Amino acid sequence: MTTTATTDADLPQVHFWAVPDLTGLDFDPLLAKLLHEDPVTRVRLPHGEGHAWLVTRYEDVKFVSVDPRFSRQAVWGRSITRVAPHFIPMEGAVGFADPPDHTRMRRVVARAFSARALRALRDHAQDVMDRLLDRVEEHGPPADLMELVNRPFPLAMVSELMGVPEGDQPLMARWSDTIISAAAGREASEQAKADMGRYFTELVGRNHGTGKETLAAVLADAVDDETLTEHEAVGLAVLIQIGGAHAVRNNSANMVYALLTHPEHLARLRAEPALIPQAVDELLRYIPHRNAVGLSRIALEDVEVGGVTIPAGEPVYVSYLTANRDPAVFPEPERLDFDRGYNPHVAFGHGPHYCPGSALARIESEILVESLWTRFPNLRLAVPEDQLRWQRGALIRGPETLPVTW
Repeated sequence: MTTTATTDADLPQVHFWAVPDLTGLDFDPLLAKLLHEDPVTRVRLPHGEGHAWLVTRYEDVKFVSVDPRFSRQAVWGRSITRVAPHFIPMEGAVGFADPPDHTRMRRVVARAFSARALRALRDHAQDVMDRLLDRVEEHGPPADLMELVNRPFPLAMVSELMGVPEGDQPLMARWSDTIISAAAGREASEQAKADMGRYFTELVGRNHGTGKETLAAVLADAVDDETLTEHEAVGLAVLIQIGGAHAVRNNSANMVYALLTHPEHLARLRAEPALIPQAVDELLRYIPHRNAVGLSRIALEDVEVGGVTIPAGEPVYVSYLTANRDPAVFPEPERLDFDRGYNPHVAFGHGPHYCPGSALARIESEILVESLWTRFPNLRLAVPEDQLRWQRGALIRGPETLPVTW
């Protein structure tokens, strides 16, 4: 048996991915091109060193997400090409863990997202939303939904889950915005992460033996029974606080924008409110919720993906955005279709690193979409679409402001 050595000439070209600032609904042109023309390829991003592999087709994305030969833990300490100048998770956090450590940490978090806890959070979410919409009504038109609804709503919800007092929520918002932005710079982002880590070290420390059902108390109990180290507990708290506030804020704002600019879809939802959960799922599939890609993985051995061999030791990214636009799975993927019966989207990820807060994020999105137009049936943009400003240098996309009138 003879083997042929792989040379650089045999490998896909390396695409430099500048990652443009785009609106909440514009799909990245390079991602779209690669999905259809070069689905397992190599890219170089603005920060870090070297190149990484990018996997874009739905089945290939799912394969890489679950195969243990691709490791998140092996990423730490390497200067891998990436979007931001810094890593978002703390060292040792669940985002950088592999099973069985990852499984152990996820099991603890799952306690805070029990069916009973989610029912209580749904009731609390509706109360919070009603109070926020009271403020919008008192403010009068025009009003900025980002300031009055989309920013405070998910922040209040994840803080309630965590056990963060209301008075500390502005701190959480400031730290999260700095950590999650590619434009803030490495030093500022690392300082914010350290400050947030100290805060949660103290919060978890105050919750030992309280018997509360907040995530801080659940994490404290896990430290007490030695399921988690204190460092792991704090890393989990930071990651969930950031994701719960920042991701839902921007995703929900993009959902509102999508409905405001698709009047026929909005009219359908207002006529058929029972369709809202299905519509939210389709919006999750359709909206390119982030810029570029998240965390990479490292191939622990040579692995064939989509007919291409990824060599051992090389970093690999998956694109959940392109997976959600793969025509082999989603017919007419560029169309927003509330009648899409089969919708196995991967907006919350796939495999071991599937978002632990996905159920809460869905609850928040459904309540927001239904409550907004129940309270303000004539809600519409207060400025022309082309005058909306979108966040620049953001890892998760969203508008800077969302001015509306009614």
